[in-house]
Order: sequence, then C-alpha cells, then structure tokens
Amino acid sequence: MTPNRTTAALATAALALGLTACSVSVDPDEMGLEYNAGLFSSTAFDQCVESGNREYYGPGDEVYVYPGGQRTFTFSGGDEAEMSSETVVTADNLEMTSTGVVTFQLNPDCAVFQQMHELVGTKYGAHEDEGWNEMIRDYVGQPLRRALDDASAEFEWQALYSDDDAKREWESRVGELLVDYVTEMGGGAFFISPTYTTEDGDDLGAPQLTLQRPVPPETVREAMTEAHQVAEQIQTAEAREELADAEAEAMQSLVDLLGPEGAVLYEAIKNGDVDVVALSPGAGVSVTGSGD
Repeated sequence: MTPNRTTAALATAALALGLTACSVSVDPDEMGLEYNAGLFSSTAFDQCVESGNREYYGPGDEVYVYPGGQRTFTFSGGDEAEMSSETVVTADNLEMTSTGVVTFQLNPDCAVFQQMHELVGTKYGAHEDEGWNEMIRDYVGQPLRRALDDASAEFEWQALYSDDDAKREWESRVGELLVDYVTEMGGGAFFISPTYTTEDGDDLGAPQLTLQRPVPPETVREAMTEAHQVAEQIQTAEAREELADAEAEAMQSLVDLLGPEGAVLYEAIKNGDVDVVALSPGAGVSVTGSGD
C-alpha cells in the first residue's frame, strides 16, 4: 500500500470512528462517570460528568449515570417504600413497629464517586433503577435496621410511645449509629447530607433521618385505652365523693349557724320547695309551700 493510500485509509477510519462517537446528557439531578474502553485500549477511568452537562465519548467507551442530588429511602410497608416497617425490641423487651424516611445524596466528590462505583455500584449495576434500589436496600437499609435495633434497646417502650423528649433522644441516637454503620459497611463516605454542596468543603454532614413514633402491638394499645378509661372513671368517682363531702361539710356549717330547722328551711328555699314573700316593713316574712 502506498503512503497516500495509507493516509487515506487512516483518514477514512478516523472519519468512521468519529461518526460513531456518542454523547451522554447528565440531567441536573444525576451524576456520571466516563471510562475509556475503546477497541484498542484497556478500560480505564477518564472523568466524572457533572450534573447538567453533555459529554461526548468514543465508540466502546463506557458511561455510567447515577441518581444525584437529594434521594430518599422510605421504610413503611407502603407500595412505594424501599423497605417494610421495622420491628424493634425495647430495653424492657417489648416489640414495637418503626417507620420513617432517610434523606441523603451520593458524595459528589469525583474520587469518592469513582470509588463507590468501583467498590459497590458495579456489583449491583446501580446505574440502572433495579440495581440502584437493590444497592440502597443493602447499603442504607441494612445499616438502618442495625441502628434501629441498637438504639431501641436503650429505651423503654412507654417512654418512646408517650414521651416526646425520649422520642427525640431515640431519633438522634438512631441517626448517630446510622452514620457509623453506613460508613462501616460501604468502606467510605459514600452517602452524605442531602443539603451538602461543594462550598461546605470537608463538612460532608450525615444522612437525615425522620422517624415516626414507634408503635406497640395492638393488644398493648387496647390495654392502654382500657386503663385510661378506668382511670377516668376512678377520677369521676373521686370527684363525686369530694363533692358529696363538700356538701355535707357545708350543711353542717348551716346547722351550726341556723340550727337544724333553719338549715332545713334554707335548703328548701334554695331548692324552690317553698316560697318566700316579703310583707310590708315590720310585718316579717311569709313562708309558704311551693305550688308545684
């Protein structure tokens, strides 16, 4: 082959390769990774593709696009939840049902993002919806279960169910443990605060946790309702007894003041059993039985 023909062939091949180049558009709520993996090269990391950008890459290269920005992990047992509600055991050995949501984002630092993809994401194909959901159930859901179990074992069930301060302390404790367990399982700070921006520097923050008040079994709730009703009945009976005692004390005071007959007359007047008619001055008072 002559040099001219060689040059022409190479130009034609380059044109063909150029025509087969591809592009990827990363939406504002996504983040991407590009790997060089051409026909004549080994696979090697090239660059991160920032949110909201379009990137062109050669034939055979690989691009992985992940969810970016704020993401949620719900555990409630609902149809759209990533995980069912969780059963925890309290310090006094009662099972309670816990539901809530974890809000987080993937660490946008390029080196950490690459590490997450290569250590964890590739095992699940997490750039696809199904793989993403499976990865999050394992790397957020399992540490969450562990954090809920360990934190709940530090509190008694009645405090969690009825004491607002205890509930806040429990929620804070679960959050602290969740950060440790997520980092421990993933091997890095892959899941961070949903409000983090690059302006925050090294202060990555932590996933935010919102927990509903844990609920005891239905039998316990029914027993609590019954006990509350009994307590109200006791209070009502005690109030009636106190009222009767007060009336008896008031009657004794009337007897002491007016004498037995005067006290009876006073009660009859108060109850409307007799009529009191004022006569002319100096003529006294006329008391007659009620006409009813």
